[in-house]
Amino acid sequence: MRLVIAKCSVDYVGRLSAHLPLATRLLMVKADGSVSIHADDRAYKPLNWMSPPCRLEEAPGVWRVVNKAGEELRITLEEIFQDTSYELGVDPGLRKDGVEAHLQELLAANPGALGEGFTLVRREYMTAIGPVDLLCRDANSGAVAVEVKRRGDIDGVEQLTRYLELMNRDPLLSPVAGVFAAQEIKPQARVLATDRGIRCVVVDYDKLRGIEKDELTLF
Repeated sequence: MRLVIAKCSVDYVGRLSAHLPLATRLLMVKADGSVSIHADDRAYKPLNWMSPPCRLEEAPGVWRVVNKAGEELRITLEEIFQDTSYELGVDPGLRKDGVEAHLQELLAANPGALGEGFTLVRREYMTAIGPVDLLCRDANSGAVAVEVKRRGDIDGVEQLTRYLELMNRDPLLSPVAGVFAAQEIKPQARVLATDRGIRCVVVDYDKLRGIEKDELTLF
């Protein structure tokens, strides 16, 4: 990972145009080729970014980051304060809490809960940026990457999006569809997932465990 702290302005040229005026920012270049621009707020969310596959072209005073669609992130550098690189290695991935880990195990044993005709290929399918919870095949034998959460929010959708970007570059898997599975999915996460072509599935933890709800019903 390369970290650059610089006074810069940023222009995005593509389907939409955006401009960040001159300020001191953190530029992050990851091993997967992605480039993101961060301010000293907003927690994890970048001000602007380019997802892989893309290429970084450096010239004195300017970076051009271009993706396969020809969209461009142009970073004009006025002053560089720090430019450092670190080798992080392969990340082991996020350790899930007990319920989330068990939910993944139950869905692996019952992939039909994710879609009719689904079959499990492998749990914890490893990618260059971490393991996908479940790799399945749908009724048409298409590859499906499944991210499992207890509560589904935007972070989980972003995580699955990154996995899908990598997996769809593998000719042995592509095309790979995405399923975001959780006990509860927040409205904002559902909107983002739908926009990115990811299907959301709300799963019933108790039903998967074979536990009947102790509630009175009319029928």
